[in-house]
Formats: sequence, structure tokens, C-alpha cells
Amino acid sequence: MDLLHERNQCGQTLLRLTSRGNAIIAELLRLAEAIPDVFYLRDRDDQVKYQHIVLDFSYFNSIELFDHRIDSSPEMQDLDEDFKETHYHLLSRFYLAFDSVYRYITDFVKFLSDLDDGVFIYQTLENVLSDTDGKQLLTEALFLYGVMLTTVDQRIPGPVRERLIVSFHRYCVNEAEQANIEAVIKLFRSTGYVHGVKRPEHYPESYFERIEIPKGFVRMVISRVRSDDVYNQMKVFPHPDHRSTALASQAAMLYIILFFDPDTLHREQAKMREIVDKHFPDNWVISVYMGPP
Repeated sequence: MDLLHERNQCGQTLLRLTSRGNAIIAELLRLAEAIPDVFYLRDRDDQVKYQHIVLDFSYFNSIELFDHRIDSSPEMQDLDEDFKETHYHLLSRFYLAFDSVYRYITDFVKFLSDLDDGVFIYQTLENVLSDTDGKQLLTEALFLYGVMLTTVDQRIPGPVRERLIVSFHRYCVNEAEQANIEAVIKLFRSTGYVHGVKRPEHYPESYFERIEIPKGFVRMVISRVRSDDVYNQMKVFPHPDHRSTALASQAAMLYIILFFDPDTLHREQAKMREIVDKHFPDNWVISVYMGPP
């Protein structure tokens, strides 16, 4: 049975995952353009006015202290209530997007576990990677998670997203809506990355390792992309001078996926030499994902 046949549970599960991944990225890009200025606390007046209301993850170290500070001041309570009424709907969307990223990767890891455990009859990781559609979808599924992480960190700065998450946590009264709050906090705490400034040490590899993905799977995907023409584009661009164009899509995916395997990225010189010579011989500007620059 074809992997993408509507009765093939393995293929349909993988197809739904990648569809979800693209939808999540689209929502993250939309939200990144709608962050209220107050969460940046760039203005001195905002810093003074909201310093006890718009809080980062330090809030979780002294919850009672911060809450008491607000509860003991009627003016602060009124300001807090107005802030909630103004921003709660948007805060819910931000948290739902962050939670969706976490749910996406946990569902993907479970899919890999099910594949390994034989839940999908006649399907193994090796079989799926040998299938034309399967290797594309598995590669894309991992790549999309990497794009989610980079999109969040580049477009929603660490301190800002901490304030967004804390604000939602403070205002949300339905515990079921934030069942994964601890995991979301772990995944999206500030990395220290600031656009235009030297990147923190071991970034983004340490960021990509916050949720464990089977190393064997990551290396199998890298090996497949490194050696194969995943999208069969060499037939369309047969001339040797056009190789980087033919492999541009998988080169972008490989660029992201390599961050999930720091050992290959930093220690496997022969493999990296092959990857660079094959995918980046004359191309150092990479379009990682569609959308605004």
C-alpha cells in the first residue's frame, strides 16, 4: 500500500504532522507582528508603570511576593485588571502557539516511538526513509520543528516571550488550558540570543536539545539528505553548474537539521566537507522558509 494512501495510518499520521507544523509556523509569524509594545518595556514610562505587572520568569521564583505586591495596592490592582482585559485574548493566542510547538514535537517523538515499536504494521523507520514520500515527510517534520524554534527566538525575543507566558499564566483561571506550562517554560525560556549581537556559546544547539529527539533518527535523516536527491530535482536541473539550485530545498532543511546533531556539525569533518561541497558550493545565502525576511 502506498505510504500516502488514505488507509495507510503511518503515512496519514506523518502527513497530518507536517501540515500542523506549517500551520504553527504561520501562526507564529502572524503573532510576531502583533506583539504589544508594552511587552518590550523599551519606554522608560512603561518600565516604571508596568514593572510589577509585566514580569519575566523570575516571577516563578517568588510568586507570593509578586502577587502580594499587586494585591496590597488598589491602584496596582486596577492597572492589572485593565491590562488583563486589554491583552488577555492575544496572550491566549501566544500561549496556544507556544503550547502547539511543544505538542507538535511530543507527538512527533511519539510517532517515531510507535514506528520503532511496530505499531504501524509493515512499517519501520528504514522503510519509511526508503520511500520517496516518506523521506521527504520525515525530513520536513524534523525541519519544521527547527524552523519553529528559530522563528520564535528570532521574532519573539526571549525576555518578551517570558513576559507573555508569565502574563498568560497569571491571568488564566482554567488550569486545563495550561496543563503543559512547565514544559512550555522549559522550552521557551530565554536563550540569550539577541539579533545583531554575537550569539551565545553553543547556540542554537543547546536550544534545540531542550526536548530530546532520538539521535539515531536525526543521524539517519542527515545521512539520507546528505546522500540523496530528496526531491528528485537533479532530473530537472541536470547541468553540474545548477546543482546548488537543484538541491536548494534540501540544503535549507539540512542547515536547520544539523543543529540537532552537534557532534556531526562540529566533529565530523569529512561529512561536513561532503555536505558543503554538495549543497553549498556557490551558495551562502539560504532561504530557510517562506514568508517575510
